[in-house]
Amino acid sequence: MPLHFPQSAHIDTFTFQHLPPPEQWPELLFDLPELQYPERLNCANAFLEDIAAQGFADKIAIRSASAHASLKWTYAELCAKVNQIAHVIVDEMRLAPGNRVLLRGANNPMMAACILAVWKVGCVAVPTMPLLRAKELSVIIDKAQISAALCSAALHEELEVAQKLSPVLQQIKCFNSEEVGSVEQLMQSKPTSFAAVDTHAEDVCLISFTSGTTGMPKGTMHFHRDVLAICDCFPRSILQSQTSDIFIGTPPLAFTFGLGGLLLFPLRIGATAVLLEKLTPETLLKSIDEYQATVCFTAPTFYRQMLPMVPNFSLKSLQKTVSAGETLPAATREAWQAATGLIMIDGIGATEMLHIFISAAGEHARSGATGKAVPGYQACVLDEQGNPAPVGVTGRLAVKGPTGCRYLADDRQKNYVLNGWNLTGDAYEMDAEGYFHYRARTDDMIITAGYNVAGPEVEEIILKHPAVAECAVVGLPDEERGQIVKAFVVLRDASKVSDPLASEALVSEIQQFVKANVAPYKYPRCIEFKDALPRTETGKVQRFKLKTTTAK
Repeated sequence: MPLHFPQSAHIDTFTFQHLPPPEQWPELLFDLPELQYPERLNCANAFLEDIAAQGFADKIAIRSASAHASLKWTYAELCAKVNQIAHVIVDEMRLAPGNRVLLRGANNPMMAACILAVWKVGCVAVPTMPLLRAKELSVIIDKAQISAALCSAALHEELEVAQKLSPVLQQIKCFNSEEVGSVEQLMQSKPTSFAAVDTHAEDVCLISFTSGTTGMPKGTMHFHRDVLAICDCFPRSILQSQTSDIFIGTPPLAFTFGLGGLLLFPLRIGATAVLLEKLTPETLLKSIDEYQATVCFTAPTFYRQMLPMVPNFSLKSLQKTVSAGETLPAATREAWQAATGLIMIDGIGATEMLHIFISAAGEHARSGATGKAVPGYQACVLDEQGNPAPVGVTGRLAVKGPTGCRYLADDRQKNYVLNGWNLTGDAYEMDAEGYFHYRARTDDMIITAGYNVAGPEVEEIILKHPAVAECAVVGLPDEERGQIVKAFVVLRDASKVSDPLASEALVSEIQQFVKANVAPYKYPRCIEFKDALPRTETGKVQRFKLKTTTAK
């Protein structure tokens, strides 16, 4: 239930006024002992003062590198810098609790410190992807009524254009800069102590916008309590994180997969976060070796691209690799295990749920299955009537736990929540052991000549063909069959299709390969070779862009 405003520390009550009505909220679960939180809670303290007080003040919290030097911040140093930024936000920017602050930057220590400082002063962080353009930023600014921004100096130009489109954004302060008026310059004269605002556990602290594979982006609102809950579920029970762990990976901090996996999870337990910009598959492998990373977070695409390079690097320190953000093909998981000896930890999360809620690790992992509900969460498959479906039946994935969907002023809330369950938009099947098997996005199911075809199932087969590096399968309109299955394929060696006859032969070869491995009606009647697949910044294939092409 939404709070009465007197309980909140927010002076600016915009977020509470734009929460969904109570009857549209999902049911929240706090059954586990570790999910019992106090009523008054500022999550920034849990990552800073609380950890430092547990004896980690001199432990390395964040490691990074610039073009000129490496960087190490202890927990005490991180806390001091966050406190100085907090003073800049309050003293110089004159922001009040509840104000929204747009954050724009790549994965680096100052971006991380700014997020924590925004929480500490009781404001609401709105992290944005570095590659967003002015028009996209403007939509977010207007939707969340954002009056202030903290932006990396390297990314300020698009934000300044967005400011002209959305004058509600009144001030921008740049970090990663030594210019007059920059965050760093203003920090120099500020105290290194700051008393966190006494926020309520259900004060909104984060608005995460969906990555926008289709339609208008949706803002999902999360509380201080939610930020801690994700740290006390998946990384505790599935990842089994240790204080000795060193976390590394590629997802942006503006993406909840990256915010949790690369910053919040390590800081919650006194571990170390490695934040690096512009990683490639090769430089990620090199960095794992250099920083002796033990835990890696990235998307299946990156793991596939790293596979041929694995023999060139020492990965002895690496203990756990986590895949999320898109479907993990069994072929990728098996190839990664063969190359590294590591069993991939698959997981499904959602911006609406903040992080991973179904997963499995080690001996509990099953090939072809995402996993089971993470402790703290419940999951089931719903049929068309909204009732739990029997084992072995494909339906809508439904989940509930300590986090849940609360859209910012969006009618789509009632489509996401049904009878207390969060509907993720994924079609899944549950087996007799309680493992969940991904079938498709519910809006990506292909119906061809009366048959239902799950695109990811066909992709799984095509990816096993030795000539194929990547592929995406969609349904395209067809007068005779309703839809046809079409595959967009990126080859390991593009020269194989330089000759039209060779291209035609390879199309036929892939089609026969699919027919030999799944029901023949599922084979792609059209195959188009591409240099690359369109993806969001978070690595998800933008199938809606592929659907706009014509069948060939």
